[in-house]
Amino acid sequence: MKRRYIKLFAYMLLLVAAGTSCDNNFEEVNTNPNVPNTVTPDLLLPNIIRAPINENMGTAWGIGNSVMQYTAKIQFVNEDRYLWGEQNGIWNVTYSTLREVQNMYNIATNSSPVQKNYQAIALIMKSWMMSLVTDAYGDAPYTEAIRGKDLMYFPKYDSQETIYNGILKDLAEANGLLAPENGAVNGDILFGGDVMKWRKMANSLRLRYLMRISNKRDVKADMQAIVGNQTATPIFTSNSDNAALRYLPTVPNQFPLYTSRVGSFDEFRLSKTLGDKLMQLNDPRLGIFARPTVASVAAGKPAYVGVPNGLDDNSALTYNGGAQNVSRVGTNYYIDGFGTPTDANLNIAKGIIMTYAELQFILAEAAQKKMITGNAKEYYEKGITASFNYYALDVPAGYLTQPDVAFADAKALELIGTQKWIALFYNGLEPWFDWRRTGFPAIKPGPSNLNQNRVPVRFTYPSSELSLNKPSIDEAVQRQGPNDINTSVWWDK
Repeated sequence: MKRRYIKLFAYMLLLVAAGTSCDNNFEEVNTNPNVPNTVTPDLLLPNIIRAPINENMGTAWGIGNSVMQYTAKIQFVNEDRYLWGEQNGIWNVTYSTLREVQNMYNIATNSSPVQKNYQAIALIMKSWMMSLVTDAYGDAPYTEAIRGKDLMYFPKYDSQETIYNGILKDLAEANGLLAPENGAVNGDILFGGDVMKWRKMANSLRLRYLMRISNKRDVKADMQAIVGNQTATPIFTSNSDNAALRYLPTVPNQFPLYTSRVGSFDEFRLSKTLGDKLMQLNDPRLGIFARPTVASVAAGKPAYVGVPNGLDDNSALTYNGGAQNVSRVGTNYYIDGFGTPTDANLNIAKGIIMTYAELQFILAEAAQKKMITGNAKEYYEKGITASFNYYALDVPAGYLTQPDVAFADAKALELIGTQKWIALFYNGLEPWFDWRRTGFPAIKPGPSNLNQNRVPVRFTYPSSELSLNKPSIDEAVQRQGPNDINTSVWWDK
């Protein structure tokens, strides 16, 4: 027995000696030559663009389109009745993608020469993603976000005002960094490496965000400085500048809804609010946004019928005689929302960040409020025209002069807000954010809503944050208000 233990001890010593003798070669032996330890910015950029755009569009489909009464549900109607629960997608995707954004920025900064265009794109994407988070949730981690390597495991929640200050600063810096001579941009699935379009996006977003906070501070000088010097601060000048991701027939750049079940897609139907407005205006965009009812087509008399929002399950499913008698969403948002671009579907079913049409409505509002120089009516009509052209449609004769469209000072803001709402159909969560600021158009909760006749104005914080970072949330709640869907964010108070 003693001899056995001596042999075992000798064997263990031999293993230790062998391990020690090869320690100097450990990294070499365990390094996979086929897996790089470092990456270049162009490898990170596609997902930095794709992931948040897809999530924004997905959240819009499930929540945003219903709350803004573009669509209404006929089955599983809780979201349409404001029984939302947690909506964590924007939060989770933003903070996970921001790690890649920071990595791309760091790699570009540490390159020789510095890759300024990638730095700028990182700042722009960070700004847009953080705007989604703060507009949806309010106060949120910002200055200490994604700093786990600095041992900041419990980031503080910055005030929304602080976040907006950072967003506007970063976008202005991005505008100054972007230039063709600062190197080619590869991996750009949004603009194909066109740095001028990134500059236009940065400055157009600045105008959006300045308008967003315009009820809290005087932004006239900042807006005029951008609009008044478009050599230094270029902005969108046509639909060709739109920040909108064109989806492709195959993964990973497919339209997010393409893999949905038909039944899941058809739970969402044309909202009566949108349908009635478009029929009142004889607006051909209705044929893009929705389809005639199955029953009316079978009878040879195609007709559009919307469903009221906020009905209970039975009332929603049986409205107007059932599903065959209410309009489904347009085919380009599902059946034809991919494939070879044509004149008919070139701009439909895109992943939208911002469009030229939206910018024109921002400028129309700013001009009407004397925040910038310019003609509000001209901007307004350019916005309508851009929206029609986006869908390869011409503005019908007489459309701009009919009573509910013709520009008039007495109701200018309502007209601008209503046409902007139409133009923002399925534009992520932007229509919800903008409605909260303007109140246009009038959105009334449905008859069976579960939120005491109130339209929600934010998402609640994720429960994971309540578990892992509660002191920071408590501080934010004390500053902002209760953590529920009826607490207005800073710019909305």
